[in-house]
Amino acid sequence: MFGKLNIKPRTEQILEKALNEPISAEEALYLMNVKGNDISALYVTADLLREKIVGDEVTFIKNWNINFTNICSSNCGFCAFKKEANDNDAYFLEISDLVERAKIVTSAGATEICVQGGLHPEVDAYFYEDLLKEVKAEIPHVHIHAFSPMEIYYGSKKAGLTIEETLKMLKKAGLGSMPGTAAEILNDDVRNVICPGKLTTKEWINVIETAHGVGVPTTCTMMYGHIETLKQRVEHLEILRNIQSRTGGFTEFVPLTFMHSKAPIYKEGISMPGSTGAQDLKLYAVARLMFHDSLENIQSSWVKLGFKFSQVCLLAGANDLGGTLGEENISRSAGASYGTQTEPEELERIIMDLGRTPAIRDTLYKNIKPL
Repeated sequence: MFGKLNIKPRTEQILEKALNEPISAEEALYLMNVKGNDISALYVTADLLREKIVGDEVTFIKNWNINFTNICSSNCGFCAFKKEANDNDAYFLEISDLVERAKIVTSAGATEICVQGGLHPEVDAYFYEDLLKEVKAEIPHVHIHAFSPMEIYYGSKKAGLTIEETLKMLKKAGLGSMPGTAAEILNDDVRNVICPGKLTTKEWINVIETAHGVGVPTTCTMMYGHIETLKQRVEHLEILRNIQSRTGGFTEFVPLTFMHSKAPIYKEGISMPGSTGAQDLKLYAVARLMFHDSLENIQSSWVKLGFKFSQVCLLAGANDLGGTLGEENISRSAGASYGTQTEPEELERIIMDLGRTPAIRDTLYKNIKPL
């Protein structure tokens, strides 16, 4: 299939198989380690499979991020967003202020607002419920994509509710979907170093599967490039794949390359300085070959990668560019330098430059309109 590329026989065997069926975790790990021409063959195969599964449309959404507080009681080693309550730059938005921001951006065309915040000592599941109700009372048509699994876990404990009770309550109040963040690397040895105060792998899976069970779809993520091994990256992907086979509740996979420059674990000499470009592309490609059509949508995050490199990831298995965003403070605090919002025209430009078709989507990929 690869002509004069002169790739290794085992690589060619795996890649030819990958066009027709998902690769195994063992094969994925092998591909994570390939060099030279084998890397190019991997990218080509992932791109061919992307075309086979989702076609040539590259999607994005008109949305807006609102981080309602940066006050947090957790101590994640990769986070530069957290503030203490008495810090000069600490903030906690009133719900009425958040609603006003949401009204402004939805009137300007945003169809989704993504709401997340720190683990504030005074926040619980009932606060989340009030927030949802007040937004929906003013903007009933907006899709609210909100509250990470960690926020759900934290808010439910503070309110004395079970995870299921919390999620049912929030769905009734207007929660449309959840970001599958706080996943980092789903390995407790890694988590004990980079986010010891966060929920465990088992607890993250429980929140996600409970959400899917009550009818709240989620994204799924992986933050990589800090202390994890390539084997642990593959194990993380395998956990996500297994969840999707059980629930079908993931809407997309969003790789999140580690922003190292301001992260405490990097400053302390504990972590790597992020991933390399080749590692980023291998991850996108291997994820496409592992997920196949069980999880069709893979997002290339321009906030993390920049417009130029996120465009390149569209040639290695990705089919989505995320959102137009706004007020995305978490990545910026960690050292991302590519901005916090963009206009649809910029995303259209980099999509069309590849000869692909730009398309506007909704949060759940149910309504996709080519531009």
